[in-house]
Amino acid sequence: MLYRSLFELKRVERCIHEALPMNNFSSPVTTDRAELLARLAQSETYDLLIIGGGATGLGTAVDAVTRGFKVCLIESHDFAKGTSSRATKLVHGGVRYLAQGNVSLVREALHERTRLLNNAPHLAQPLAFVMPSYKLLDTPFYGAGLKMYDALAGKEGLGRTEFLSKDKTLRLLPTVRTDSLKGGVKYWDGQFDDARLALALARTAAAKGALLVNYCPAKELLHTDGKVSGVVCEDTETGTRFEVHAKCVVNATGPWVDLFRQQDAELLGKPVKPMVAPSQGVHVVVDREFLPSDHALLVPKTADGRVLFAVPWLGKVILGTTDTPRHDLAREPLAFEHEIEFILKEAGNYLCRRPTRADVRSIWVGMRPLVKPQDDDGENTKKISREHTVMTSKSGLVTVTGGKWTTYRAMAEDVLTECFDQKLLPARAGGVTVKLPLVGAPKPEQVKHRMNAPQGEHVYGTEAAAVHSLPGAERILAEGLSEAMVRFAARYEYARTVEDVLARRCRLLFLDARLAASVAPRVAEILQQELPGVDVKLAEFLMLAQQYLPTKA
Repeated sequence: MLYRSLFELKRVERCIHEALPMNNFSSPVTTDRAELLARLAQSETYDLLIIGGGATGLGTAVDAVTRGFKVCLIESHDFAKGTSSRATKLVHGGVRYLAQGNVSLVREALHERTRLLNNAPHLAQPLAFVMPSYKLLDTPFYGAGLKMYDALAGKEGLGRTEFLSKDKTLRLLPTVRTDSLKGGVKYWDGQFDDARLALALARTAAAKGALLVNYCPAKELLHTDGKVSGVVCEDTETGTRFEVHAKCVVNATGPWVDLFRQQDAELLGKPVKPMVAPSQGVHVVVDREFLPSDHALLVPKTADGRVLFAVPWLGKVILGTTDTPRHDLAREPLAFEHEIEFILKEAGNYLCRRPTRADVRSIWVGMRPLVKPQDDDGENTKKISREHTVMTSKSGLVTVTGGKWTTYRAMAEDVLTECFDQKLLPARAGGVTVKLPLVGAPKPEQVKHRMNAPQGEHVYGTEAAAVHSLPGAERILAEGLSEAMVRFAARYEYARTVEDVLARRCRLLFLDARLAASVAPRVAEILQQELPGVDVKLAEFLMLAQQYLPTKA
């Protein structure tokens, strides 16, 4: 069988690579799809099968494989296609939770913030925020809370909170509205590239021996003697189906977790209540001229009580976000007109120049899996924190949802703890990922770029030289994107489509949708060279790019 022969040929390379230190990847591991499917076709039982390749699923895969478990992860689309590539790009301790008195949650998030920044310094870095004050009491009021934020961070703080004069505020935020400005407060959190961090997690798990396959949706759960024992999944490119068996199955599908919970319940003849109430957050991207600063702008309370950010990121500025309930589970949710208007209007209230629709380079929407309070429905439910929920059904299906990127690592540990508590896996010591550099991670002191700088080879960290060695390194398609990067994405980063490259390996779709559409045909040509016979879905991407632009100027 072709799959099996390819599997044998690649196995030695994989074993050698697994023996290398995690922070010393001299050569990237290929993500040849034929080999991945060959491994998927092997008749073996995994310790852990994870459904969902977002932050939580990928983090769980890294944690489990690092503890020595045999791990398989399948994703219906691309890694981080859904919620996990559409964050506000902030690594934060949760300042707003202080107002709620949830000190323990803030302290946990601050600790996890530090770990994330240390484990992937090329993709996650400190960022200073400035809150301009237009009322005399704003500075001491918010400043006091942020001083407490510093105290909770302790030695893991990224910088001390400062009270700013009007002049200092204007030096840090040169385009902020000046009339009635009294001063400001400066504090520190972090920012990151969510999609590339997700990819780094996937590749780290794979380098440690886990099998990860994108574009391979779970079609149905398998049950043996009333217990979940695996899934039937399908390669979307060929239609080939695979049975994958595991001792423990984790449902980490974010806003879509109820789909598998319901399927599981139907097979057991016991209905369950939905646990997710989807909400969407809209982000609008404009040019750096609107905020030519290395500092982010934070408005803690707009006219209607929302929070507004203006964040410098990859050469552009992100404005957002919103929190609007939804009653569907769209893969590509669209912004409502009133959300776009809200962001542009409120940004205009705090910036010298009011952005218009003509200034918008991209609009993207993320779905949040907000967790409903659960009544007793017969399930063994465990609320790990107010931020995320882990629960196990009567059949042994472990479901995790909620939470945020900052605490993905702690969430993964909680999932493994639940698997141990439910006797689905033998307990093994945790903490293995606290100081685990991800693929490509240099030492923090070696990082010279900032996250607000345009994309470039620096985002690959220690793998930059490997990228540059590929054909087309000097042929630039757009700022921060070379032909070599497209080839690297196809060979080593699981990319199968134009969207994979331009939305998540490179963030061009999220930064400038028109520009992304203009380079898409050349990206498609390169992918077709690297992936002969594969439909790289150029037409679909061009239609998608139109959705990332405002409907009217």
